[in-house]
Amino acid sequence: MRVSLASLLLAASWPVAAALNIFATTPEWGALARELGADKVTVYVATSALQDPHRIEARPSLIARARSADLVLSTGAELEVGWLPLVLSQSGNAKVQPGRPGYLEAADFVALIEKPARLDRSLGDIHAAGNPHLHLHPRNIAEVAAGLGERMTQLDPKEAAHYGSRTKNFEERWRQASAHWEKEAAPLKGLPVVVHHRDLAYLIAWLGMREVGALEPKPGLPPGSAHLAELLAKLKQTPAKAVVRAAYNDARPSEWLAQRAGIPAVMLPYTVGGTERAKDLFGLYDDTLARLLAVVQ
Repeated sequence: MRVSLASLLLAASWPVAAALNIFATTPEWGALARELGADKVTVYVATSALQDPHRIEARPSLIARARSADLVLSTGAELEVGWLPLVLSQSGNAKVQPGRPGYLEAADFVALIEKPARLDRSLGDIHAAGNPHLHLHPRNIAEVAAGLGERMTQLDPKEAAHYGSRTKNFEERWRQASAHWEKEAAPLKGLPVVVHHRDLAYLIAWLGMREVGALEPKPGLPPGSAHLAELLAKLKQTPAKAVVRAAYNDARPSEWLAQRAGIPAVMLPYTVGGTERAKDLFGLYDDTLARLLAVVQ
């Protein structure tokens, strides 16, 4: 059979298939997978920075993506409990089911905070394992990176040297950046803030900031006018320096409270893609600190 020169050139121009097809539930884990995998992986991210990761619809497009995945990389700790189990069960992909090597939860590698003493739905949207918004502490990112690098090697052993080198390189750059961030963020220690949701708890704990109020009366419940009025009255006794929220949170409650309390409303990217500067994990932390430091400077 004769093969034309044009056919050979066309075949040569086709992209080489990546070794691992990764389905990441949130932007931060998609960004981490790209850092460690580079051209050896293709990464699909199921959500954006402007979506509440708790409340995603199990769309047919997500099911189709999971069906072709080699690795599903999730946060875990019930963050995706409302949609990911259905996506996985409907995908028919046995290798990415929980308990299999093709399924990985970031929460398995870190010590979660805010574990509830009792489970009671009257307390709002609480998670039995603890707070799942774990990516806003640099130590957690480093620990997940180590676990993800090992899993990539397990799933694609022929590229072990590549994943090992990329993981080591990322860990060193992350260590240096973390040291810089901690030095830069010193003025934020003790800064009193009002939050929207419990999604910034790890960030606040890392920086030594103080949460003096929350816009949600209970986790996951939208702020109401009566609660906001009570919170405003509380701030007269226990002042805050800012009202902070994630990019996906409704801006109106924080702006209402900030205007009446005479303090700034600060939108944080929360995850990769939340702002123009937060294009990767390093940019996420750079921009988050810059926005908070603007309050004290």
